Formats: sequence, structure tokens, C-alpha cells
Amino acid sequence: MSDVLLRATAVRVTRSGRDLLHDVDLTVRRGEHWALLGPNGAGKSTLLAVLGATGHPTAGSVEILGRRLGRVDVRELREHIAHVDPRHRMLTPLTVHETVLTGRTGTTDLMPRWEPTADDLERADQHVADVGLTARRDARWPVLSQGERGRALIARALMADPQLLLLDEPATGLDVAAREHLLETVDALRHRHPDLGSVMVTHHLEDLPASTSHAMLLRDGAVVAQGDADQVITSSAVSHAFDFPLAIVRSEGRWHARRAVQR
Repeated sequence: MSDVLLRATAVRVTRSGRDLLHDVDLTVRRGEHWALLGPNGAGKSTLLAVLGATGHPTAGSVEILGRRLGRVDVRELREHIAHVDPRHRMLTPLTVHETVLTGRTGTTDLMPRWEPTADDLERADQHVADVGLTARRDARWPVLSQGERGRALIARALMADPQLLLLDEPATGLDVAAREHLLETVDALRHRHPDLGSVMVTHHLEDLPASTSHAMLLRDGAVVAQGDADQVITSSAVSHAFDFPLAIVRSEGRWHARRAVQR
């Protein structure tokens, strides 16, 4: 079994005559946890859509879990990719437990006439417990906090036993306490699923979990730097990507950014 989960080569995405991405190469292996960083409009979400088989490149090639986009049924492929998006649309007010069960069918609602097995129900309860929501198991979506929704979506994603986890700015709209709880959840699941690979999009370094192993910096659709996180998330590289003087510090595994003092 190959350890390569994702391989993007010379990817270009063009919309309305404008390149949103150009000449992007990326390889993600099992157990690697990548961060896609850059300012608004850098191309992060566009790249994540391609990696999740919900978007297609204009040029270049993308292999996901050994299957090449354009030569595979993307609906079948998406069953092996977990996508956590805080903008997830909930059509009916499901409970936390029901929301997690929808990860088994890959739908936004419980499928009519579909009955979860005893194993499905047990696994859903275990994932709910793993993200710290047992006490909220029967709470319905409209009354959940944004942080609770984020953790419920992570539990939902794990129902598919994914090999690849994509997180699109999962800390959006969270207060400090909810963000820290969410990132602890992400760190913990990476220990429970050591072969899982992940890619997280964010433009806030403070939103990166300590388990981030690799990073890519994007600016205007092009790669500024990529590789081991400690070699990429540096003051000079991040300042270049954001076109702003920043001082980057890593403390207890977490990154922090502030304006660099000009001397």
C-alpha cells in the first residue's frame, strides 16, 4: 500500500481568464498533517477543493488515494475523503448523534429508509465521545455553539473511516476557549488515527494545531514555500506571503504572529 495519499503536479486553475492557481505541486503522505497558509485570495480554498475532488484543475494532474482526477468516479472517491467545513448546510435540526450518523452515508440529512446498523450506532457514540460531546449527544443543531458544531463535524467525518481529512478554516467564528477545545480534538484524533493524512486551510497561525507537520505558503495562486512546518513557517517566508513584516514565534508547539518591530 502506497504511503502517498495526494499528489498534485503542475496544477493550474483558471477562471474567467485569470489564474487562481498556477504551477502548484504538492505531495501528502500518510501521517502527515499539512497547513495551507496565505492571505485572502491566495488560492487556499481553490486548492483544497481540487484536493477534495470537488473542483478540477484546468491543467496539471491530481492523484487522490491512487486515483487520478478525470479518470475516476468522483462520487466514489469522495467517500474516502472527510471534509470538515464550518459552513456545512444542515437542512433539518438533527441531534449531534444523528449528525454524526450522516457521515456514514455522506449526506446532509438522514437518508429515507436507511437504517444504521448496531455497529454504526456504536461507532457514532464512540466518535461523539472522542470529540467530547457525550453530554450533548441529543442536543439539536440549532442550539449547538459554533465550537460544538465544529467538533460534531469532525466526528461525522470520521464515520467514513477516511484516509484523508480536509479542514477548511475549522476555527472560523470560534472564541478562544472553543478554538482551543477544537484544536485539542484535532490533535487527539491524529494520535488515534496515526495513518490519517490531513490538510488544513487557515490564514491565522494561531489556528494551527501543534501536530501540524508540514506547511505550504501561497501568495497570488503561487507557492512561496513548502515542506517541514518549522522550515516554512518562518518570519521571512510568512512576511513574504502576506506582504507584511511579521515576527513568528513557536511556543509549546503552537505558532504566534505579531508585527515585526522595524529597527
